[in-house]
Amino acid sequence: MEKDLKFLDLFAGAGGLSEGFVRAGFHPLAHVEVNKAACNTLKTRMAYYWLRNNDLVDKYYDYLYKRIPRYELYQLVPKSEISSVINEEISQRTLSGIFDRIDQLLGGKSLDLIIGGPPCQTYSLVGRSRDKNGMRGDKRNYLYTFYAKFLNRYKPRYFVFENVSGLLSAKINHDKSYLDHMRNLFKTAGYITEYKVLNAFDYGVLQKRKRIILVGRQTDISGYYPEPKTWNLKAKVKDVLDDLPNLQAGEGSDSPCEMNGNTNSYLRNAMLRTNGEPVTWHQARPHNERDKEIYRIAVNKWNKNQERLDYNDLPEELKTHRNRSSFLDRFKVVGKDLQSSHTVVAHISKDGHYYIHPDINQNRSLTPREAARLQTFPDDYYFESENGKPSRTHAFFQIGNAVPVLLAQRVAEKMIEVW
Repeated sequence: MEKDLKFLDLFAGAGGLSEGFVRAGFHPLAHVEVNKAACNTLKTRMAYYWLRNNDLVDKYYDYLYKRIPRYELYQLVPKSEISSVINEEISQRTLSGIFDRIDQLLGGKSLDLIIGGPPCQTYSLVGRSRDKNGMRGDKRNYLYTFYAKFLNRYKPRYFVFENVSGLLSAKINHDKSYLDHMRNLFKTAGYITEYKVLNAFDYGVLQKRKRIILVGRQTDISGYYPEPKTWNLKAKVKDVLDDLPNLQAGEGSDSPCEMNGNTNSYLRNAMLRTNGEPVTWHQARPHNERDKEIYRIAVNKWNKNQERLDYNDLPEELKTHRNRSSFLDRFKVVGKDLQSSHTVVAHISKDGHYYIHPDINQNRSLTPREAARLQTFPDDYYFESENGKPSRTHAFFQIGNAVPVLLAQRVAEKMIEVW
C-alpha cells in the first residue's frame, strides 16, 4: 500500500463511511457536513483517533465517563484535527470558502480519494412516494453537481459515491435518469465510473441494507470495479443485544454502562466491542402505557409464531392512528433469532415503534447503542449533540442516516488491494 493515502469525505454524516475507510488504512484529510451534531461527533472521533495513536486513549475514556468536558478533550489534540471537520452546507455560496480550508489542509499536496454521497431522501422510493411532487424540484436532487466540482478541483485518483438503490429508478424527466446524468458529469471531470448494488448483509452487517456504491477512476479502461469479497459471520441479531444490560423504558444513560458479560464472537470479529472498553448510549426511550401494551402484543405474536402485528388487529382502545389502510406494520419487533434485522433508518429518531426490543420483560424499543451495533459502529463511537447536552434524538438520527461501517470497510479494503 502507498503510504498515507488521504481522503476527503463529503456529506459525511456521523462518519460511518469514513470509519470504514480509516479502518482499512486511509487517512481523513477533512470531513464536510451540514449537520452540527454530526460534526461534533466527527470532531470527537478525530480526537479519539489522535489520542489512541499517541497512547493517550485513557483521556478519551475520561471524557466518556464525564471526568473531563468536551472542550478539554479537544484541547488535548492538535487544533488541525478538530478544524478538519468543516460544518458547512455545500452550496454555491459556501464552495469557495470550503475549497480554501481544504487547500490549507492539503498544503500543496495532492488528494488521493474523495468519498461520500449526498442526502438520499430525494432518490429513495419512500421519500418520493411521500412527497406530492415525487421530490422533483428539491435542491438536494442536484447536490451531486457540487461533488463534480470537488473532482474537478482536486483530481483524486479515485472517488467512491454511495447512495440508496432507489437512485437506479430516480428520473430527472421521462428520458433521463439522475444516475446517467451523474455518470456523464463525472466523465467530463475525467472519470470512468462503474457501480454495483451491494447488500450490507453480505459483508458482516446484520441488516439487508442495499446501497449503490459507484466508483470513479481516472482511466480509460473499464472492468476495474473493486468488488469486495462477501463475509458471512454466521451470526444472529441477538448477538448484538445479549451482552447489554437489561433496561426498562426510560432507563439507561449516554454514559458507559456495566455489561452483562464477555463479548461474543460476532462482536469481536466485527470489531464492535473488545472487553474493557466503555460502552455508551445504552439509553431506552420512555413509553406511555398504551404503547407498552402494544409492544407486549407485538412481541408475543413474534416470539410465539414469528407473526408481525397488523395495526388493524389491535383492540380498538389501543388504536390512535386515523390511517388504517397503510403503514399497518408501524409496530415491528426486531427478530432476535433472525440473521438480519429490518433496516435501521433515520425515522428511528422520531419514535421507536418500528424497532421494538424482542425481550418482552424489557418492554421497550431499541437504544441508540443497539441501533449503532446493527449499523456496525464500534462501541467506543460516541454520538454528540448540537449543544453539548446529550441528545438521544440526535444520536438516533445520525445512526439511522449512516452507511454501515463494515460495508464501507470491505469496500475500502478492496480498494487498498487494487490501488
